Amino acid sequence: MGTTTQELTRSPFTSSRTHTSEDKLVRGLGWFSVGLGMAELLVPGAVSRIAGTRNHRSLVRAYGLRELAAGVGILTSAEPGPWLWSRVAGDMLDLASLGSVLGTPGNSRGKAVFSIASVAGVTALDVMCAQKLSRNGNGHAARAEANLIVNVSPQQCYEFWRNFENLPQFMNYLQSVRNTGGQRSHWVAEVGGKTFEWDAEIESDVPNERITWHSLPGSEVENSGAVEFERAPGGRGTIVRVQMDYGNMMQALAAAVATVAGKHPEQLIRKELVRFKQVMEVGEVITTEGQSSGRRSGSTWMDRIAR
Repeated sequence: MGTTTQELTRSPFTSSRTHTSEDKLVRGLGWFSVGLGMAELLVPGAVSRIAGTRNHRSLVRAYGLRELAAGVGILTSAEPGPWLWSRVAGDMLDLASLGSVLGTPGNSRGKAVFSIASVAGVTALDVMCAQKLSRNGNGHAARAEANLIVNVSPQQCYEFWRNFENLPQFMNYLQSVRNTGGQRSHWVAEVGGKTFEWDAEIESDVPNERITWHSLPGSEVENSGAVEFERAPGGRGTIVRVQMDYGNMMQALAAAVATVAGKHPEQLIRKELVRFKQVMEVGEVITTEGQSSGRRSGSTWMDRIAR
Protein backbone atom coordinates (compact mmCIF):
# COMPACT_ATOMS: atom_id res chain seq x y z
CA MET A 1 0.00 0.00 0.00
CA GLY A 2 1.60 3.21 -1.14
CA THR A 3 1.85 6.37 0.88
CA THR A 4 0.91 9.77 -0.36
CA THR A 5 2.68 12.96 0.58
CA GLN A 6 0.68 16.15 0.81
CA GLU A 7 2.65 19.38 0.49
CA LEU A 8 1.22 22.23 2.50
CA THR A 9 1.75 25.77 1.32
CA ARG A 10 2.33 28.09 4.25
CA SER A 11 0.88 31.56 4.11
CA PRO A 12 3.55 34.28 4.43
CA PHE A 13 1.67 35.43 7.53
CA THR A 14 1.69 31.98 9.15
CA SER A 15 4.22 31.17 11.85
CA SER A 16 5.44 27.79 13.00
CA ARG A 17 5.02 28.88 16.64
CA THR A 18 2.36 27.29 18.83
CA HIS A 19 -0.67 29.52 19.14
CA THR A 20 -0.46 30.20 22.86
CA SER A 21 -2.09 33.22 24.46
CA GLU A 22 1.28 34.97 24.25
CA ASP A 23 1.56 34.13 20.56
CA LYS A 24 -1.94 35.43 19.90
CA LEU A 25 -1.10 38.70 21.62
CA VAL A 26 2.09 39.05 19.57
CA ARG A 27 0.19 38.42 16.33
CA GLY A 28 -2.53 40.81 17.46
CA LEU A 29 0.09 43.52 17.91
CA GLY A 30 1.42 42.66 14.46
CA TRP A 31 -1.97 43.09 12.80
CA PHE A 32 -2.59 46.24 14.84
CA SER A 33 0.70 47.63 13.51
CA VAL A 34 -0.29 46.78 9.92
CA GLY A 35 -3.71 48.39 10.31
CA LEU A 36 -2.36 51.53 11.93
CA GLY A 37 0.35 51.77 9.29
CA MET A 38 -2.19 51.56 6.47
CA ALA A 39 -4.30 54.26 8.09
CA GLU A 40 -1.29 56.56 8.53
CA LEU A 41 -0.28 56.04 4.91
CA LEU A 42 -3.73 56.38 3.33
CA VAL A 43 -5.40 59.03 5.54
CA PRO A 44 -2.60 60.90 7.33
CA GLY A 45 -4.75 64.01 7.70
CA ALA A 46 -7.44 62.15 9.61
CA VAL A 47 -4.85 60.49 11.86
CA SER A 48 -3.29 63.89 12.58
CA ARG A 49 -6.67 65.35 13.53
CA ILE A 50 -7.42 62.42 15.84
CA ALA A 51 -4.07 63.03 17.53
CA GLY A 52 -4.96 66.70 17.95
CA THR A 53 -2.41 68.17 15.56
CA ARG A 54 -2.21 69.64 12.05
CA ASN A 55 0.15 69.86 9.08
CA HIS A 56 2.20 66.76 9.89
CA ARG A 57 1.11 64.50 7.03
CA SER A 58 4.63 63.70 5.83
CA LEU A 59 5.72 62.69 9.32
CA VAL A 60 2.57 60.60 9.82
CA ARG A 61 3.23 58.80 6.51
CA ALA A 62 6.80 58.08 7.64
CA TYR A 63 5.43 56.63 10.86
CA GLY A 64 3.01 54.59 8.75
CA LEU A 65 5.89 52.99 6.86
CA ARG A 66 7.51 52.17 10.18
CA GLU A 67 4.32 50.55 11.49
CA LEU A 68 3.88 48.49 8.32
CA ALA A 69 7.47 47.25 8.43
CA ALA A 70 7.17 46.29 12.10
CA GLY A 71 3.81 44.60 11.59
CA VAL A 72 4.94 42.52 8.62
CA GLY A 73 8.12 41.62 10.48
CA ILE A 74 6.17 40.42 13.53
CA LEU A 75 3.76 38.37 11.43
CA THR A 76 6.29 36.75 9.11
CA SER A 77 9.36 36.26 11.30
CA ALA A 78 9.95 33.07 13.26
CA GLU A 79 11.66 35.28 15.84
CA PRO A 80 9.50 38.41 16.27
CA GLY A 81 11.37 39.69 19.34
CA PRO A 82 13.52 42.27 17.49
CA TRP A 83 10.47 43.51 15.60
CA LEU A 84 8.59 43.97 18.86
CA TRP A 85 11.51 45.99 20.20
CA SER A 86 11.25 48.09 17.05
CA ARG A 87 7.62 48.72 17.98
CA VAL A 88 8.79 49.87 21.41
CA ALA A 89 11.14 52.28 19.63
CA GLY A 90 8.25 53.54 17.52
CA ASP A 91 6.13 53.99 20.63
CA MET A 92 8.84 56.18 22.15
CA LEU A 93 8.89 58.33 19.03
CA ASP A 94 5.10 58.57 19.05
CA LEU A 95 5.04 59.65 22.69
CA ALA A 96 7.75 62.24 22.05
CA SER A 97 5.81 63.60 19.06
CA LEU A 98 2.55 63.72 21.01
CA GLY A 99 4.34 65.46 23.86
CA SER A 100 5.42 68.20 21.49
CA VAL A 101 1.83 68.43 20.22
CA LEU A 102 0.64 68.91 23.80
CA GLY A 103 2.95 71.87 24.29
CA THR A 104 2.25 73.59 20.97
CA PRO A 105 -0.40 76.35 20.87
CA GLY A 106 -3.24 75.78 18.41
CA ASN A 107 -3.38 72.01 18.85
CA SER A 108 -6.12 70.13 20.67
CA ARG A 109 -4.81 69.31 24.13
CA GLY A 110 -7.75 67.02 24.91
CA LYS A 111 -7.15 64.86 21.84
CA ALA A 112 -3.41 64.85 22.48
CA VAL A 113 -3.88 63.66 26.07
CA PHE A 114 -6.23 60.89 24.90
CA SER A 115 -3.71 59.84 22.23
CA ILE A 116 -0.85 59.80 24.73
CA ALA A 117 -2.87 57.58 27.08
CA SER A 118 -3.72 55.22 24.20
CA VAL A 119 -0.12 54.98 22.99
CA ALA A 120 1.08 54.44 26.57
CA GLY A 121 -1.28 51.47 26.89
CA VAL A 122 -0.02 49.91 23.66
CA THR A 123 3.57 50.61 24.71
CA ALA A 124 3.03 48.60 27.90
CA LEU A 125 1.83 45.63 25.84
CA ASP A 126 4.76 45.96 23.41
CA VAL A 127 7.31 46.08 26.23
CA MET A 128 5.69 43.15 28.05
CA CYS A 129 5.72 40.93 24.94
CA ALA A 130 9.22 41.97 23.89
CA GLN A 131 10.61 41.25 27.35
CA LYS A 132 8.91 37.85 27.48
CA LEU A 133 10.31 36.85 24.10
CA SER A 134 13.76 38.07 25.11
CA ARG A 135 13.64 35.98 28.30
CA ASN A 136 12.48 32.97 26.28
CA GLY A 137 15.47 33.26 23.97
CA ASN A 138 13.51 34.65 21.02
CA GLY A 139 14.95 38.15 21.22
CA HIS A 140 18.33 37.64 19.57
CA ALA A 141 20.69 40.55 19.20
CA ALA A 142 20.52 42.48 15.96
CA ARG A 143 23.79 42.93 14.07
CA ALA A 144 24.76 45.72 11.72
CA GLU A 145 28.03 46.01 9.78
CA ALA A 146 29.60 48.53 7.41
CA ASN A 147 33.02 49.51 6.05
CA LEU A 148 34.58 52.49 4.33
CA ILE A 149 38.00 53.69 3.14
CA VAL A 150 39.33 56.71 5.03
CA ASN A 151 42.24 58.60 3.47
CA VAL A 152 44.45 58.72 6.58
CA SER A 153 46.71 56.15 8.22
CA PRO A 154 45.45 53.27 10.42
CA GLN A 155 47.31 54.85 13.34
CA GLN A 156 45.39 58.14 12.99
CA CYS A 157 42.04 56.33 12.73
CA TYR A 158 42.82 54.12 15.70
CA GLU A 159 44.02 56.97 17.94
CA PHE A 160 40.91 59.06 17.24
CA TRP A 161 38.46 56.16 17.77
CA ARG A 162 40.30 54.81 20.81
CA ASN A 163 39.38 57.98 22.67
CA PHE A 164 35.67 57.16 22.96
CA GLU A 165 34.97 60.76 23.97
CA ASN A 166 35.40 61.59 20.25
CA LEU A 167 32.54 59.32 19.13
CA PRO A 168 29.71 61.88 19.56
CA GLN A 169 31.42 64.00 16.90
CA PHE A 170 30.14 61.62 14.22
CA MET A 171 27.52 59.45 16.00
CA ASN A 172 24.57 61.81 16.22
CA TYR A 173 22.48 59.81 18.68
CA LEU A 174 25.28 59.97 21.27
CA GLN A 175 25.22 62.95 23.60
CA SER A 176 28.46 62.13 25.38
CA VAL A 177 30.96 59.41 26.20
CA ARG A 178 33.12 59.87 29.29
CA ASN A 179 36.16 57.80 30.16
CA THR A 180 35.75 56.61 33.75
CA GLY A 181 39.14 54.99 34.25
CA GLY A 182 40.92 51.90 33.06
CA GLN A 183 39.08 50.28 30.18
CA ARG A 184 35.65 51.61 31.14
CA SER A 185 33.48 54.49 29.94
CA HIS A 186 30.03 55.97 30.53
CA TRP A 187 27.77 56.52 27.49
CA VAL A 188 24.75 58.84 27.17
CA ALA A 189 22.40 58.71 24.17
CA GLU A 190 19.17 60.55 23.34
CA VAL A 191 16.41 59.24 21.08
CA GLY A 192 12.84 60.48 20.92
CA GLY A 193 13.51 62.97 23.69
CA LYS A 194 14.41 60.13 26.08
CA THR A 195 17.89 59.74 27.54
CA PHE A 196 19.62 56.36 27.85
CA GLU A 197 22.79 55.77 29.85
CA TRP A 198 25.06 52.76 30.21
CA ASP A 199 28.61 51.75 31.09
CA ALA A 200 30.89 49.93 28.68
CA GLU A 201 34.22 48.17 28.88
CA ILE A 202 36.90 47.53 26.25
CA GLU A 203 37.33 43.80 25.59
CA SER A 204 40.37 43.89 23.34
CA ASP A 205 42.65 46.65 22.17
CA VAL A 206 45.24 46.02 19.47
CA PRO A 207 46.93 49.35 18.66
CA ASN A 208 46.33 50.57 15.11
CA GLU A 209 44.37 47.40 14.26
CA ARG A 210 41.28 46.61 16.31
CA ILE A 211 39.11 47.71 19.27
CA THR A 212 36.17 45.76 20.71
CA TRP A 213 33.86 46.78 23.56
CA HIS A 214 30.65 45.73 25.29
CA SER A 215 28.16 47.17 27.76
CA LEU A 216 28.54 46.02 31.36
CA PRO A 217 26.08 43.51 32.89
CA GLY A 218 23.04 45.20 34.36
CA SER A 219 23.26 48.20 32.01
CA GLU A 220 20.06 49.88 30.83
CA VAL A 221 20.96 48.87 27.28
CA GLU A 222 22.90 45.89 25.97
CA ASN A 223 25.29 46.34 23.07
CA SER A 224 28.73 45.47 21.84
CA GLY A 225 30.89 46.75 19.04
CA ALA A 226 34.08 46.17 17.13
CA VAL A 227 36.08 48.38 14.78
CA GLU A 228 39.02 47.26 12.64
CA PHE A 229 41.61 49.36 10.83
CA GLU A 230 43.37 47.80 7.84
CA ARG A 231 45.80 49.55 5.53
CA ALA A 232 44.13 49.89 2.11
CA PRO A 233 45.92 48.54 -1.00
CA GLY A 234 47.98 50.99 -2.99
CA GLY A 235 48.47 53.39 -0.09
CA ARG A 236 44.88 54.63 -0.37
CA GLY A 237 44.42 55.10 3.37
CA THR A 238 42.62 52.79 5.79
CA ILE A 239 39.74 50.34 5.45
CA VAL A 240 37.58 50.92 8.55
CA ARG A 241 35.19 48.07 9.39
CA VAL A 242 32.53 48.47 12.07
CA GLN A 243 30.28 45.81 13.58
CA MET A 244 27.55 46.59 16.13
CA ASP A 245 25.43 44.07 18.01
CA TYR A 246 22.27 45.42 19.66
CA GLY A 247 20.32 43.60 22.35
CA ASN A 248 17.12 44.29 24.30
CA MET A 249 16.50 48.03 24.70
CA MET A 250 19.43 48.86 22.43
CA GLN A 251 17.46 47.23 19.61
CA ALA A 252 14.73 49.74 20.29
CA LEU A 253 17.25 52.57 20.33
CA ALA A 254 18.79 51.49 17.03
CA ALA A 255 15.37 50.99 15.49
CA ALA A 256 14.26 54.44 16.64
CA VAL A 257 17.25 56.07 14.98
CA ALA A 258 16.59 54.10 11.80
CA THR A 259 12.89 54.99 11.89
CA VAL A 260 13.46 58.73 11.89
CA ALA A 261 16.09 58.57 9.17
CA GLY A 262 14.08 56.07 7.13
CA LYS A 263 17.06 53.73 6.79
CA HIS A 264 18.24 50.28 7.82
CA PRO A 265 20.65 50.27 10.81
CA GLU A 266 23.51 49.22 8.50
CA GLN A 267 22.86 52.28 6.35
CA LEU A 268 22.98 54.43 9.47
CA ILE A 269 26.31 52.92 10.50
CA ARG A 270 27.62 53.67 7.02
CA LYS A 271 26.44 57.28 7.43
CA GLU A 272 28.32 57.42 10.72
CA LEU A 273 31.42 56.13 8.93
CA VAL A 274 30.99 58.82 6.26
CA ARG A 275 30.91 61.44 9.02
CA PHE A 276 33.97 59.79 10.63
CA LYS A 277 35.75 60.02 7.26
CA GLN A 278 34.90 63.72 7.03
CA VAL A 279 36.16 64.40 10.55
CA MET A 280 39.42 62.58 9.86
CA GLU A 281 40.03 64.08 6.41
CA VAL A 282 38.75 67.65 6.74
CA GLY A 283 38.39 68.09 10.49
CA GLU A 284 34.60 68.42 10.71
CA VAL A 285 31.31 66.91 9.55
CA ILE A 286 29.98 68.49 6.36
CA THR A 287 26.20 68.80 5.88
CA THR A 288 24.43 68.38 2.55
CA GLU A 289 24.44 72.14 2.23
CA GLY A 290 28.24 72.12 2.38
CA GLN A 291 28.47 73.71 5.81
CA SER A 292 29.90 72.24 8.96
CA SER A 293 27.53 70.55 11.39
CA GLY A 294 28.27 71.48 15.01
CA ARG A 295 27.01 69.47 17.95
CA ARG A 296 25.66 72.54 19.68
CA SER A 297 23.48 73.84 16.89
CA GLY A 298 19.85 74.86 17.39
CA SER A 299 18.54 71.77 15.60
CA THR A 300 16.06 69.42 17.23
CA TRP A 301 16.75 65.78 18.12
CA MET A 302 14.87 64.71 14.98
CA ASP A 303 17.03 66.98 12.81
CA ARG A 304 20.21 65.60 14.34
CA ILE A 305 19.23 61.96 13.79
CA ALA A 306 17.98 62.46 10.24
CA ARG A 307 21.15 64.24 9.11
